[in-house]
Amino acid sequence: MVHKTKQDPDSLRRFRRQLHEHPELADSEADTAVRVCAWLEASKPDEIITGLGGHGLAAVFAGTETGDTVLVRADLDALPIPDRSGAKWQSQNRGVSHACGHDGHMTMVAALAPGLADRRPRRGRVVLLFQPAEEVGIGAKRVVDDPAFDRIRPDKVFALHNLPGHPLGRVLVRPGTFAMGSVGMVVRLLGRTSHAAYPEHGRSPAAAMTAVIRELESLGTERRPGEPRRMATVVHARLGEVSFGTTPGEAVVMATLRSDTEDGLEQLRKTAMGCVRGVATSNALDIEIEWRDPFPVTVNDRECVELIDQVARSQGLEVETMEEPIRWSEDFGWFLKGASGALFGLGAGTDHPPLHAPEYDFPDELIEVGLRLWRGLLDRVTDSRLHEKTDRG
Repeated sequence: MVHKTKQDPDSLRRFRRQLHEHPELADSEADTAVRVCAWLEASKPDEIITGLGGHGLAAVFAGTETGDTVLVRADLDALPIPDRSGAKWQSQNRGVSHACGHDGHMTMVAALAPGLADRRPRRGRVVLLFQPAEEVGIGAKRVVDDPAFDRIRPDKVFALHNLPGHPLGRVLVRPGTFAMGSVGMVVRLLGRTSHAAYPEHGRSPAAAMTAVIRELESLGTERRPGEPRRMATVVHARLGEVSFGTTPGEAVVMATLRSDTEDGLEQLRKTAMGCVRGVATSNALDIEIEWRDPFPVTVNDRECVELIDQVARSQGLEVETMEEPIRWSEDFGWFLKGASGALFGLGAGTDHPPLHAPEYDFPDELIEVGLRLWRGLLDRVTDSRLHEKTDRG
């Protein structure tokens, strides 16, 4: 893909819409990575690293003086959701769409490359990272664990996520926990099948399945002051197989557990296991428990949040400090375990379709807002302009 160093809004919209037309699921983002890589290569970064944690890639722009490595992250993957946006650039991949706005996130970060090529950071390095498999909670951990990541391991790391339901362009920040951590719990209740005419010859988990659902959904409904927030949501349940002649011998219940602290999430796991085992024992059933899709709590650095706040206000943008963390989870928290940084929100419009809705399409008007924010933040973090002012004064 060829683009001008000084990009116009139309070229960015076209790039975003091309990404939207060709979405790919987590761990399958090969073509998306190729598109992004071609865009980045036109700016001739010092280095492009591919194959990071799967299909991830990173472009490195080095400064003239030593300093911190600052990483800006975007996400590559789409969702298994049909595209019903009605847009001319609607998804060409049946049943797959960028219903979370990752196409917009990629565009805003990729658009930084030409400017960084024109004016390198004064100090340190800027890394533009495009991470795979965010939606399933494994991409960031794989990137961090990839040996190639050692070449770009950051001192500071930032990311944003668009937030429908908030005014377009409003910046939403929160020091400390920004997004809750979560984990998926799979419970298998194992009894014994029998003929439906002789249920007493088997051990049906039907009553136990109902009790497990009730017990899990009651967790986190009460919260004392000062305690971590906890949530448990049953997302799937299945009893036996479809057969009018068979009493079921197995049931599966799946739930998502959430908390705003790591300790709270661990305590919730233990409580949930205790409840489930108690139900199984009282119903003479065996049990299997499996854990899936772990997302760490996203904990923002206070100074980094203050910097985002200052940059946004200097550009005349509204800033809101959220009272409560966002309930959904983000694997960006893995990066924050080894670097200071922050995840922040950018309002996508009060009447915009919600994230993960089939009607969702990233608002193109947000591209320029996000790009200006990223440029302003990188100027501050890499001292690109602050030191020039200091030198003159």
